[in-house]
Amino acid sequence: MTLFGAIRTPRNIVFGSGQRSSLPKFASRMGQRALVVTDERLAADRTFRDLIDAVAAAGITVKVFAGVVAELPVECIAAGVADGESFGADFVIGIGGGSCLDAAKVISLLLAHGGKASDYYGEFMVPGPTLPLISIPTTSGTGSEVTPVAVLTDPDRALKIGIASPYLISDTAICDPELTFTCPPSLTAVSGADALTHAIEAFTTARREPGADLVHEHVFLGKNAFSDHYALLAIQHIGASLRAAFENGNDIVARERLMFGAMSAGLAFGTAGTAAAHAVQYPVGAMTHTPHGTGVALMMPYVMQINRDWCAPELVEVGRALGISLPEGPAELAADATIDAVADLFAAVGIPSSLKDLGITGDQLPAIVTQSLGIARLIKNNPRPLDVAAMKTLVGAAFAGDRSALKASADQRKAS
Repeated sequence: MTLFGAIRTPRNIVFGSGQRSSLPKFASRMGQRALVVTDERLAADRTFRDLIDAVAAAGITVKVFAGVVAELPVECIAAGVADGESFGADFVIGIGGGSCLDAAKVISLLLAHGGKASDYYGEFMVPGPTLPLISIPTTSGTGSEVTPVAVLTDPDRALKIGIASPYLISDTAICDPELTFTCPPSLTAVSGADALTHAIEAFTTARREPGADLVHEHVFLGKNAFSDHYALLAIQHIGASLRAAFENGNDIVARERLMFGAMSAGLAFGTAGTAAAHAVQYPVGAMTHTPHGTGVALMMPYVMQINRDWCAPELVEVGRALGISLPEGPAELAADATIDAVADLFAAVGIPSSLKDLGITGDQLPAIVTQSLGIARLIKNNPRPLDVAAMKTLVGAAFAGDRSALKASADQRKAS
């Protein structure tokens, strides 16, 4: 194989406890009028207020927009843009979870180029640089602080919709694990499981022929040397910290490793992309209104199982990065042990094991199959080509909460 690597990153990434204090100097290089994008809960937090006061003390005029809400409806984006326009913002600071950071991305886009969010849906629709953006995550999950994508809810669309462009990548990402210490166990679990799913899908995604136009034709390029490095780094750190951070939110080492892993996973999938677990989550999330991280993590062991024979060596490497004991013999045995370990980890932090547990009913399965296959930007990344029959098998197994049918099907196929 020809060695090929590509990576898209912020200009500055700063990681470490207390590094939020680096914000004022970074901000002073961006402009004079900062629109800070966050939500109501965080805006009332003393740590947040101290941070904003420090930015103001550096001579920057600050306007706080605290109107971000869960699922990121386009209405809250429009309200943020209106605030930014009336204020005359010349750069944006996003502080919060994934929805806050995605909102900051889209608001910085619309302040720079005008129009509506829907004008930019899809890949490569952003015509040029947005307003400069600094992103500060307060959860260890989406990796949005380093990725080229923002996902939002549009009432005119049945599913969530994304804007994907290298121009959406933050100028500066400041990752301070101390900001995650107050995350409740449920949010720690869902966001951390989301991050591990990002890393596994990035590491097992399909590899494309690395022609000279690849980086210009696809925002998400598929598996490559750089994304592999960050994916394995993420798997190693998340695998060692997710359960510990879930069980004890005051475990400083676990909080640090989990945030470092989530950021690394963002660097991995922000270039390589994600695949079938995310494709299925889009319709499932719309039907059940459950957190994104819950859905993708629930699907991940089933997707790993149906993909096993197309990426068994990669799954073995995932197992090694997780630090589990792998059996001797064929790669498929070690791959199955890896899948079991991921399923066990997710169960230990409270991730449901079946689509039925989320409230999906049998009569909804055909729509899930059709809609999942329709998300081409994700399905094309899956290491195993997925047709209607394969997707029905995958969704059916996840509905029943039983991976044995997927494993039996794979073993039968190999035997024949």
